[in-house]
Amino acid sequence: MIPLLDLKPQYQSLQSGLDQAVQRVMESGYYILGPEVRALEQEIAEYCGVKHAIGVASGTDALILSLMALDIKPGDEVITTPYSFFATVSSITRTGGIPRFVDIDPLTFNLDVSQLAAAVTDRTKAIMPVHLFGQTAEMDPVNAVARAHGLAVIEDAAQALGARYNDRPAGAMGLMGCFSFFPSKNLGGAGDGGMVTTSDDGVAARLRRLRVHGASTTYFHEEVGLNSRLDELQAAILRVKLPHLDNWSEQRRANAALYREWFHGTSVIAPEERPGTYCIYNQFVVRIGPRRDDLAAELKRQSIGHSVYYPVPLHLQPCFAQYGGAPGQYPEAELAARETIALPIFPGLTPDQIETVAKAVVQFTDPA
Repeated sequence: MIPLLDLKPQYQSLQSGLDQAVQRVMESGYYILGPEVRALEQEIAEYCGVKHAIGVASGTDALILSLMALDIKPGDEVITTPYSFFATVSSITRTGGIPRFVDIDPLTFNLDVSQLAAAVTDRTKAIMPVHLFGQTAEMDPVNAVARAHGLAVIEDAAQALGARYNDRPAGAMGLMGCFSFFPSKNLGGAGDGGMVTTSDDGVAARLRRLRVHGASTTYFHEEVGLNSRLDELQAAILRVKLPHLDNWSEQRRANAALYREWFHGTSVIAPEERPGTYCIYNQFVVRIGPRRDDLAAELKRQSIGHSVYYPVPLHLQPCFAQYGGAPGQYPEAELAARETIALPIFPGLTPDQIETVAKAVVQFTDPA
């Protein structure tokens, strides 16, 4: 059996440090917004090259709080992609905003920036590009459109801590960057957790207030916020893991390179890494074609881990029907949803395992 993701070896390699970190927190008696959170915030800010990092309860809350910090209100439009995890768009609708979609580039699965300017209306307040699967969106064109129209940019970098675009880190190229520490992420906790990065002092102060029910001082509330705090246990665990993140990302990149060697000359289309980008491969998503579901069944038969990210584009989700999405409206997102599959890419995956996975895929797609 080859799993899609195996976190046990990671724990075993760091067990002493992780166990000590948990014990340190338990013995301190300080569990919420304490020294571990403050230290992790400083370390993430330095890692991303920004002034501030604000720990929150999840990547989803990071997005919601960022939109709240922009005062997104009912009727305001936020431009984003229809091909992403659900929280990208649900965060917009939770604040009353209206998602306005732009189709994706079929090679990178990120926003097609050539269509971005045409999506701006007089109701547009922000652009939320997604750095999908660990590769940054093309942020220079995104920021150019934002500057031309006076729009804020929120990076949905949930899958991209450590990714870079023209030597700039994910999370440092917009007004705010949003990260997730869900266990499957390149830097994953032992539960939910998230972070917002920014170099704007005023935005940082407001985010810190919004995450504690809108209060700068306990029991004195300037506004209505959320109860969304990264806890000490998660912060302590993440601090042990953070120094290893770049090495893990390099292992993922090496695994991606091996897959590319195996798929070269076959009908399997590996993800394209744009010049100037440094992809950290939170997922390795290949395009198979119309028999994708048949391949998934075959991989399951062979006990090879796989997953589909994402089987239904967001504009076709029933709960977003009111926003006017219709089949055929964003054809590249819909095609990707039908034709792509994620293969194991995690650190610790061996070359022999990669060979087994790749041969199984190629034997299905390109039988001799």
